[in-house]
Amino acid sequence: MNALIKSATIVDSKSDFHNETVDILIEKGRISKIAKHITNPKNYQEIKRDHLHVSQGWFDSSVSFGEPGYEERETISNGLKTAAYAGFTAVALNANSNPVIDSYADITFVKSKAQNNAVSLYPIGALTQRSKGEDLAELYDMTNAGAVAFYDYQHPISDPNLMKIALQYASNFNGLICSFPQESRISGLGVVNEHINSTKLGLKGNPALAEELQVARDLFLLEYTEAKLHIPTISTAKSVELIRAAKAKNLNVTCSVAIHNLMLSDVVLEDFDTNYKVLPPLRTSKDCDALIEGLKDGTIDMVTTDHNPIDIEHKKIEFDYAKYGTVGLESAFGALQTLFTTKKTISLLTQGKSRFKIKSTTINEGEIADLTLFNPNTSYEFSTDHITSRSKNSAFLGTTLKGKTYGIIANDLIALK
Repeated sequence: MNALIKSATIVDSKSDFHNETVDILIEKGRISKIAKHITNPKNYQEIKRDHLHVSQGWFDSSVSFGEPGYEERETISNGLKTAAYAGFTAVALNANSNPVIDSYADITFVKSKAQNNAVSLYPIGALTQRSKGEDLAELYDMTNAGAVAFYDYQHPISDPNLMKIALQYASNFNGLICSFPQESRISGLGVVNEHINSTKLGLKGNPALAEELQVARDLFLLEYTEAKLHIPTISTAKSVELIRAAKAKNLNVTCSVAIHNLMLSDVVLEDFDTNYKVLPPLRTSKDCDALIEGLKDGTIDMVTTDHNPIDIEHKKIEFDYAKYGTVGLESAFGALQTLFTTKKTISLLTQGKSRFKIKSTTINEGEIADLTLFNPNTSYEFSTDHITSRSKNSAFLGTTLKGKTYGIIANDLIALK
């Protein structure tokens, strides 16, 4: 693949050309030249866009595509197209499918479906067989097949001894264990945050305590095992405090936060819109503020879209019975830019790769082209027209976002809108 990117502002603090507006020549998938002006040497494809900016490729540590089993929600092929148009060159795929991805063969299958794509797909294998929380899955075999972590997506491990064994076993081959932060015996049948609004709306509450107890338990187990742990999608101020204290003790822990939990609080639930039914639930504005502060001071290691397409039959129903989840890839950049500067937004979208054994590149001559192309200088109201996913269950519909993506250049391929 050969291309010439014209007049692009580089946003990459590790690049020699950070904040400069330059031309970028790409030959055979590698950056061969960066300069103020480059003449097209061999009639290569020229890429020009309004207010064009270029950064390292973005990474999302938690996406679900449905396939196999839920292709009506999303397929791997269209999911990767969605990720590319949203600016992501790498995604970690949850085992949120039917059958659950819990074996060597399952990992091989999803990797094969993602071959020859601009977006690199990194499978997360289920932590337990069929994500039932009873017996460990084939963790080592899945590692050999290419799994980058192990996680029963949104299924908490209730047995502390099973979690202890998982941490100890995975440490033998440097495996990453992920634990969903919810104590189900506390959350019960709660569907929204337990607070004033849940009482006003007559909806069952899922208290912050349910998350915080699980986080505290897992941090105790981590300290005991001296292993490696990732806590996905925390949502409360107390969780931030607990993880901050654990890091001060040099425990090997990382965590993420879903972008919708940063931007949206439980006040949006007043119309019973099931697009806002997510797990963990939307919390209070004070929790949102604490999560944002956690990102700023480095307590929270990465953001995620927690992209989870749900078909209309499971969303356009009574709130109690609707499935949890929102699509988030398409709105990620625009949503983050309403909270942070462009520089900080790009930093957040490129963090977390090393935790999932993914190599990073810089925008310098001689480097492999792994690039996201975007325009940070536009505002618009997000609608279904902006959604590439098969499912349209977005929590950001009707929200004013800032900035749009053009696509990516990665894996010796160009994927632009």
